[in-house]
Amino acid sequence: MPQTAVIPPGTGVPLAPYVPGTLADGILYVSGTLPFDKQNNVVHVGDAAAQTRHVLTIIQGVVEAAGGTMADVTMNHIFLTDWANYGAINAVYAEFFPGSKPARYCVQCGLVKPDALVEIATVAHVGKKG
Repeated sequence: MPQTAVIPPGTGVPLAPYVPGTLADGILYVSGTLPFDKQNNVVHVGDAAAQTRHVLTIIQGVVEAAGGTMADVTMNHIFLTDWANYGAINAVYAEFFPGSKPARYCVQCGLVKPDALVEIATVAHVGKKG
C-alpha cells in the first residue's frame, strides 16, 4: 500500500527516525508528539496546559498538511507523566475537540525528556489522496 510522509513546512529534525505523520489509504497516523521546539527542547516547562496546547497545535498542523481538520481525528493516544495534570490536559483537549470527541486512551508513564509532561499520538481519517 502506498504511503506518503506528511511533514509540515518548518518542521524541525526529529529526535529519532520517524516523520510527523504518515498517510496511507486515507488514514493519517500522527507520530507521538511532544512539547518540543524546532531544536527538540521542551517548551512551557512545568505547565501541562501550555504543553498540551503546543502539542495539539503541532498535531493540527500535521492533520491540515494532510488535507484534514481536527474534526477528522478519530483516535488519540495520550501519555502523561502525572495524573495531577489530567484536568489541565483535558481542559485544553476540549478546546481542540469541542463537539463530538474522538476515541482515546490515557496512560501515565515516563517520557523521552523529563520536563515533558504530555505526549499525544493521533489517527485521523482524511480521505484517500491521489
